[in-house]
Amino acid sequence: MNKIEMKTPLVEMDGDEMTRILWQMIKEELILPFVDLKTEYYDLGLEHRNETNDQVTVDSAEATKKYGVAVKCATITPNAARMDEYKLKEMWKSPNGTIRSILDGTVFRAPIVVKGIEPCVRNWEKPITIARHAYGDVYKNVEMKIEGAGKAELVFTDKDGKESRETIHDFKDAGIIQGIHNTKASITSFARACFQYAVSTKQDLWFGSKDTISKKYDHTFKDIFQEVYEAEFKEKFEALGLEYFYSLIDDIVARIMKAKGGFIWACKNYDGDVMSDMVSSAFGSLAMMTSVLVSPDGIYEYEAAHGTVQRHYYKYLKGEETSTNPVATIFAWTGALRKRGELDGISDLCDFADRLGKATLDTIESGVMTKDLALITSLKEVTALNSRDFIGAIRKQLEA
Repeated sequence: MNKIEMKTPLVEMDGDEMTRILWQMIKEELILPFVDLKTEYYDLGLEHRNETNDQVTVDSAEATKKYGVAVKCATITPNAARMDEYKLKEMWKSPNGTIRSILDGTVFRAPIVVKGIEPCVRNWEKPITIARHAYGDVYKNVEMKIEGAGKAELVFTDKDGKESRETIHDFKDAGIIQGIHNTKASITSFARACFQYAVSTKQDLWFGSKDTISKKYDHTFKDIFQEVYEAEFKEKFEALGLEYFYSLIDDIVARIMKAKGGFIWACKNYDGDVMSDMVSSAFGSLAMMTSVLVSPDGIYEYEAAHGTVQRHYYKYLKGEETSTNPVATIFAWTGALRKRGELDGISDLCDFADRLGKATLDTIESGVMTKDLALITSLKEVTALNSRDFIGAIRKQLEA
């Protein structure tokens, strides 16, 4: 069998722990036998990030800007425990946050819907797409531990040297402070991407923030969304019969739980991080959600929306069998290959991506799946496999 030829390489960003193991299995079983894969490889495993002082993360993002399409494995964002475990030089920032700030894109995440895996929220009849702002806020923060009494201030010095000051807190004892930021340009780009995606997919758009409490920070998000909608998209929305709906974030969450789905939920960075996990889990599994970062320049980075599956990795290191769901990681690859095929005019590559996605879902719908899905499926006859055997079953379906 002749392998499908590629013209332009994908940027391949390897990752950590169990997802790194799955990454190699997926390549060996589901991609390399069928595609003459061309990638520019970057190892974003925590050990290598530490060795390069995190320069490899920046390099991978710059390569993505060069080639236009990347596929990324899940990576560790270190905490204090990881500092000791990996003997890190410092507590490196989230690689996702670094990449997203360089590309200044919007993350769109949607559940992978498959027969036999019904949502936990019974009234959710259609997928809910999460649009996550992919720049700033807590992911580009600066933090300080305060050891004793003193005054913390927020200071801005303009280009002429003029200072503006606000007191954050008069500390009487030890505490913590955090500084976060965002930019008008990035928020505007986020809003425009959300409205444009809603128009292209013909879905309503919901957005929520806490503008009653955050009267400048969150209120700016609210104002910019409304300005972009009124100036650029109101007529398009009305012509298509679409609705833009804004409310406080807590009201949005309450409404989401009673909605039927079938719309886009625009979220600030942290909200999107948390709520995408909630939505994906409620639709079946954290491993059943697609994720793509889209920049204003038409650059795409595909990834799995979940973490590195640390608990399974420790079992794997002990030689124990694991049944880790690889579906989201497979769909990251299919998304990247399909987009690369579209951009380079390689229809065979697009067709292969579609066939691999279909083979994955057909395997599950036949009753063959990983244990996380077997626990929640409504199918009567189910076979739960370990990760390697499940990937092997997908290959058989692909070759059938």
